[in-house]
Amino acid sequence: MTGAGNGKGDAANRVPITIAVMLATIMNSLDTTIANVALPHIQGSVSASADQITWVLTSYIVAATIMTPLTGFLADRLGRKMVFLVSIAGFTVASMLCGIATSLVEIVLFRLLQGLFGAALIPLSQAVLLDINPPEKHGQAMAVWGAGAVLGPILGPALGGWLTDNLDWRWVFFINLPIGLLAFAGVFLFLSERKGEEKRPFDILGFASLALAIGAFQLLLDRGPSQDWFGSSEIWTYLVVTILALWIFGVQLATAAKPFVARALLADANFITCCVFGFFIGILLYSTLALLPPMMQTLLGYPVAFTGLVSMPRGIGSFLAMFAVGQLIGRVNIKLILLAGLSISAVSLWQMTHFNLDMDTHLIIVSGFLSGVGTGLIFVPLSTIAFATVQAQYRAEGAGLFTLIRNIGSAAGISIMQAKFVSGIEVHRSVLVEHARPDNPLFQAYEPLLFHSQSAVAGFSGMINRQASMLSYIDDFRLMLAITILCAPLILLMRTPKTKAEDNVHVAVD
Repeated sequence: MTGAGNGKGDAANRVPITIAVMLATIMNSLDTTIANVALPHIQGSVSASADQITWVLTSYIVAATIMTPLTGFLADRLGRKMVFLVSIAGFTVASMLCGIATSLVEIVLFRLLQGLFGAALIPLSQAVLLDINPPEKHGQAMAVWGAGAVLGPILGPALGGWLTDNLDWRWVFFINLPIGLLAFAGVFLFLSERKGEEKRPFDILGFASLALAIGAFQLLLDRGPSQDWFGSSEIWTYLVVTILALWIFGVQLATAAKPFVARALLADANFITCCVFGFFIGILLYSTLALLPPMMQTLLGYPVAFTGLVSMPRGIGSFLAMFAVGQLIGRVNIKLILLAGLSISAVSLWQMTHFNLDMDTHLIIVSGFLSGVGTGLIFVPLSTIAFATVQAQYRAEGAGLFTLIRNIGSAAGISIMQAKFVSGIEVHRSVLVEHARPDNPLFQAYEPLLFHSQSAVAGFSGMINRQASMLSYIDDFRLMLAITILCAPLILLMRTPKTKAEDNVHVAVD
């Protein structure tokens, strides 16, 4: 059932290959959101603190970040089909291992494995869809891929909530087994093998130094809150390692005959501008996804399944926006679409700064929906602009680098926002407690009721903690709103792609 290496057989099997590829994409995108709603339950099950449980999210992202740039090299050497099959199988097995994990160390380790194997799924799925479709249908192919990519965020929260409520949090990982088996079977039966014609050398020093820099930087962010930041020699060690590794990577990049990252990509100012923009979008997207479910469950008292349902409008907004973008590109200035997406994202974050403990679900649903619309309007135009000036031979490598930088932003954003949240609780709590003084008239009015029993004192302390936590969440949303506004000028530096009449524009969505 496999076609020849030239891809003619793949074109004949376009439908089953597309289904198999989309299943792999959905499995990967589903995993980015399905675990979020179950995070408080995972935290309790493995006895992890608030800052430690973020490792469940960041470990996956960091591993995927490190491995993504290797996708092109491995596909050239081992074959596209082989790498795809190993990635699907490894991701599925790692998901099963996450489901049976009994400690924080185990689940973080297995999430690392998920990230290592899952890193290739996104770039390979895009590459396969572009290969099996003629150039004039590349836009449609990427639209299909984009729809699959956002189907995960649509289904993830509700499915994760339902599974956690009715079965167990472990089923948010076990659900990958049937999807993985179907995707593996489809790729194995219908996709032909294809290897690169040119066996480019592997820059092991460049890759090792980049991986070391990313790992040390993430450890700095994850360990900083518990180690008093730069008051600790451990954190200083991570900082020194990060700087030295980046220096070695820079030297290797400048002097190596075939560096790990093509110098032509770094010389493309438009591509680099889009990468920087993508870095900040990674911060905004994944930080919000990580913050909201715990807030709804711990502060607002929402059940897990209900948290999932309330989170669904975000994915629906992304899906509708992706569909709209497909209709607007070519008719509307692509920078205007990008600016509209950024503006809508800013409005959603502004709404989040008005969250409070007494609100109903309306504000959460509306802000989530707008956030999804904004994200959908950003991703496709940003990818289109990023690759408008990239030469064809560097497109695959550029896609890896583009994803790499966005993932670094995602991992860093989650860690920074979580650290800021934890420290913010202490700051706000101290301010609130300071107002509980005998000379405060409001405090005098309620004082007899507050201290007449031990349970009343505990209730008062819990109320202070909830207020401090909500204020800290709002501080995070304000910071993300500021980042969103500061990103806007970067749009002016971007170059729009050529029109279809001038050149075939290959849209790379990631």
